[in-house]
Amino acid sequence: MLRGTEVRAMLRLAIPLALAELGWMAMSVVDIIMVGRLPASADSIGAASLGSALFYPFAIAAVGLLSGLDTLVSQAFGAGDRVGARRALGSGLVVALCASPVTIAVILAMVPLLMRLGVVASVSNNAMAFVNILIWSLPLLMLYTCCRRYLQGIHCVGPIAVALVSSNLVNVAGNWMLIFGHWGAPAMGVRGSALSTVVARVYLAGFMAIAAWKNDPGVGRGLHASRKTAVRLLRLGFPAAATIAFEVGIFHSATVMAGMLNPISLAAHTIALNAAAVTYMLQLGVGSAAAVSVGRALGAGDHDAAVRAGWTAMAIGTAMELCTACLFLILPRQIARIYTADAHVIAVSVTLLAIAAGFQVFDGLQTVAIGALRGWGDTKSSMIWNLGAYWGVGLPVGWWLCFRLGWGVTGIWYGLWLALVLTGVGLTSALFMRSKRASASVDNFGTRP
Repeated sequence: MLRGTEVRAMLRLAIPLALAELGWMAMSVVDIIMVGRLPASADSIGAASLGSALFYPFAIAAVGLLSGLDTLVSQAFGAGDRVGARRALGSGLVVALCASPVTIAVILAMVPLLMRLGVVASVSNNAMAFVNILIWSLPLLMLYTCCRRYLQGIHCVGPIAVALVSSNLVNVAGNWMLIFGHWGAPAMGVRGSALSTVVARVYLAGFMAIAAWKNDPGVGRGLHASRKTAVRLLRLGFPAAATIAFEVGIFHSATVMAGMLNPISLAAHTIALNAAAVTYMLQLGVGSAAAVSVGRALGAGDHDAAVRAGWTAMAIGTAMELCTACLFLILPRQIARIYTADAHVIAVSVTLLAIAAGFQVFDGLQTVAIGALRGWGDTKSSMIWNLGAYWGVGLPVGWWLCFRLGWGVTGIWYGLWLALVLTGVGLTSALFMRSKRASASVDNFGTRP
C-alpha cells in the first residue's frame, strides 16, 4: 500500500526532475515548432527531425555512460560518504572527456548515409547542415549530465529545473534571431536552429557547473577521479547506454523509415514522436527520482524503503501516463496545430497520436522501472528487454507493416506500440522479481541482502 509521506517525498524529488527532463526535450520541440514556420514547413520539419535522428541516438548513448552516477552518488550520499560521491563525479568527468570526441567522430561518419537512403534532397541537405553544427553541443551535454546527476544524487534538484527552464529561454531567443534573421542576425533557417541549441547548451553547462560548486563547495577541493570508481561507473554505464541506444535508436530508425516515404508522413511522424517524447520525459524524471531514492535507501541499508520507493514511483508514473493518453485522444488536432497548419500533415498526425495514446501506460512502466532497477545497480535487465523488444520485434514488424503490407507510417507506429507493450510488461516483471527477492531475504534471515 502506498504511504502518503512517501508519495509526497517522491513527488518533491520527481517534479523538478520531470521539469528538467521536459526542459531538455523542449529544446528539440521548440526547434521543430519554429522551423515549422519556415515557408517549406514539411521539408523544414523533416530536415530538423532527420538531423536529430542522426545526432541523438549516439549523443544520448554517450550520456547514458554516465547513468551509473545515479547509483554511485546516491548510495554514497545515503551512507554519508561525501568523499565517495565527489570521487564518482570526478570519475564521471573523465569518462565524459574521453567519450565526447569518439562520439562526435561516429556521428560525423554517419552523416553521409542520408544521401544513400533515398531521402528527398531538399530534406537531406538541410539535415546534414543541421547535424554538422549540432555535434558541437555534445561535450556541453556531457558536462551538464555529470553535474546534474551529482546534484540529483545528493537530492539537490531545484537548480536542475531552473537551469533547464532558463536555457530554453536562451534557445527560443536564439531561434528567433538565427532562424528568421531578426536583430541583425543572418537568416540561417534550419541551421540557425542548431546553432541556437549549441549556444543554449553553453549556458546550460556553465550554469550546472556553478550550481554543483555552490551547493557543495567541497567539490572544488575534493574532486578527483579514481580508476576503480571509473571502472565501476562504466560497468553500470555500458548496459545503461546500450539500453538508451536501443530505445532512442529505434525511434530514430523509425524516423529514417518515415523519411523514405514522403515529406507529409515524415512531418506527421515527427509531430507525433515529439508529443510522445514530451510525455516520455515526464516519466524519465520520475525514473530518475526512483533511481536516486532507491539508491539512497540502499546506501542507508534500508532495503524495505528501497522496495517501497520503486513501487511508489511506478504508481506515480502510471497515473501520469493515463492522463497524457487521454490528452492524445481528446486533443490530437490541437496538438498537431501547434507544429503546423498543413491540413494533410495534421490528418496523419491525428492517427499516429491515437496509436501513441495506446502505448502511454506501457512506456511509463518501462521508463520508471529502468530508473528503479538502476537504483538497485541493475542496468542489464533493461538492456536485454530493450534489445529483444525493440530490435527483435518492434522494428521488423513496423518495417513489414509499412513496406510489405503498405500501411505506410501507421505500420511503423504499430511496430513501436508492440515494442513498448513488451518492454513495459517485461521490465515491470523484472522489478517485481527484484523486490520479491529483497523482501524474502529480509523476512527469512532478518538481515539485509
